[in-house]
Amino acid sequence: MSAPAVPPSALYDQVLRLRQESPDGLPPGRGFDLPADLRTDLPGLPAGLRTEFPADLPSEPPVESPSEPRETRLSRGEAADVIREALNPLPEDSATLHRRFAELGVRGRHRRLIQSAVAALPLPSDEHATARSLARELTRSGSTVPAVTAGLALLTRLGEPEDVPYLSTLGLLRSLTGPAVQALDALDRRSAAVLWLVTSVRRGELRPLVHALGTGNVPAIRSELVAFRAEPRFLGAATARRIAEAAGLPDLLAERPADPALLARAARLLVRMACASDDVTELLTYREAPAVYETVVTRAGLLPPTLEQHATLLSLALDLSSGPGALLDWPSGCRETLLGSLGRLLAEPSWTVLADLDAERSADADRRLRAGWIRRTGRRPFTRPAAPDSGLRIEIVAGDPVDRGPVETRILVDGRPLVPAVFAHGPALSPELLLDEGLLRATPEPRRVRLAEAWCGEGCCGALHVTIRRDGDRVVWEDWRRPPPPGIRGPAPELPALRFDATAYDAEIARAEGDRAWSWRARAVARLIKAGLVERPDLLSRWDARRGWTSTGTEDPDVVQVHFWYQPGLGAGRPEGDPLVFRWTVPDDGTPPEAQAAVALRRLAEEDPKKYGRVSGGTRKRAEELGYTWPFDD
Repeated sequence: MSAPAVPPSALYDQVLRLRQESPDGLPPGRGFDLPADLRTDLPGLPAGLRTEFPADLPSEPPVESPSEPRETRLSRGEAADVIREALNPLPEDSATLHRRFAELGVRGRHRRLIQSAVAALPLPSDEHATARSLARELTRSGSTVPAVTAGLALLTRLGEPEDVPYLSTLGLLRSLTGPAVQALDALDRRSAAVLWLVTSVRRGELRPLVHALGTGNVPAIRSELVAFRAEPRFLGAATARRIAEAAGLPDLLAERPADPALLARAARLLVRMACASDDVTELLTYREAPAVYETVVTRAGLLPPTLEQHATLLSLALDLSSGPGALLDWPSGCRETLLGSLGRLLAEPSWTVLADLDAERSADADRRLRAGWIRRTGRRPFTRPAAPDSGLRIEIVAGDPVDRGPVETRILVDGRPLVPAVFAHGPALSPELLLDEGLLRATPEPRRVRLAEAWCGEGCCGALHVTIRRDGDRVVWEDWRRPPPPGIRGPAPELPALRFDATAYDAEIARAEGDRAWSWRARAVARLIKAGLVERPDLLSRWDARRGWTSTGTEDPDVVQVHFWYQPGLGAGRPEGDPLVFRWTVPDDGTPPEAQAAVALRRLAEEDPKKYGRVSGGTRKRAEELGYTWPFDD
């Protein structure tokens, strides 16, 4: 006679045990692994119903059970169907859901489908209490990842404050972190942020702060908050928001009204949240953003006048003027008041003297770049004229060069920035693409224009497109194309057509096309080289090459990068094989842009650029076939 099956342990109890065994109760790296005995089979279930639950994150390939033949595994569509079947009707007890999931072959790798199915469940108000009771039973005694995920998803809709400790504990398990953070976001943003940081941040520079937040070490939180390096490579938009939420930034600022270091760090967190090359929804999601902006700006006089602080405050002003900060829910006149206050402070001699010519000639690269940027940009967010009659305003904004801020063509409609309002994944395109190419000009022939592209590329997270056409005395922007905003499944909601007075529209586009005050010498050189190559394509075709991207480098804005494609036979109209991409770098030599561009174009006319350029794209095989060195480690 076989021994009776041992009931499986609740995942919640398993995580409690792991916390007790871990120093300070915190998991290593990305959270606790799923207990080994739950990665393959479920103890206590009949052999035919045993299943496996991978401990990996959704982005990693799932670990399959050797006992499950590949031909029996559910496709994504099949899994979605059986999950809906298992949840309809919603069972009254957790054992029934465990059994249904096991019988139907629902695995731990299906947890995102489980979340979606639970989110779509019709739950009349008179069923809320029963569903909440089931959710608590699943999260507190559930023994499988699918069942506990269903409980977490129900608590995302129906949870109450008493559920927060259980969610915070279960989320320490790698397989449950995502559903737990989502549930906590609906209940307690601070606890959600702590859990997110504890399980997501692995960089050593941030770990002391994460440790203080995770252990609730209040005295250490402030000191670690101001101590870590807040460079872009350490501090993305999502991390900045979660740090602000986890630290209770408004409370910290209220408790320490005369703390310049804390104030500077609060300003820095806002700048990183609003970073145009990242996900701007992070700033818009941060509920305390207006209050923190107001505190930072009203106390900005406490900050020491330095180039770094000047750059931070100027970045805040650009965000408030024409960036995502303008989209926050501001009381009437508050944003304009804050902008005016920043403008007056940064116009004081102690601040303006920082960006003098000596600083712009400094041997320190960061100091030189910031000084030049402040001299060009320092008054732009404070001197914007009233919106033109068309309701359209084009602002060319170059971000802090030390922060590797992009140059973007910000489009404001009735004073509100268009791109961050409807597209979360990247900034508006550069003026060289939108304005120098004349793409925003309106003609009777409709033209589809790409206004913005995801930072990871259109093929990954999409782009924002619109069709522009002239219709009599009006210019119409219509037929918008974009990916769905974060958190929305299915197609993106339709955007309404925009209509502008044609005369005022033309005048605004012409003004923006002629605006060069934002630019710097190397950027002007790049524009002139590009214009020369457009006007004379033979400069490259004689070398079997064609024009690619030409602009300043992200890592060094004082260097022009000229990219071109090379294919044997291209000049004769008979290109052979795959092309190679070359990059030629042209450092700024301090002479006028026109002279530098003329020298570069003359060299292209007289000397094969493949001799002084470097392979930067294509394939190793093709480079070796053509006799060039492949510069990358594959």
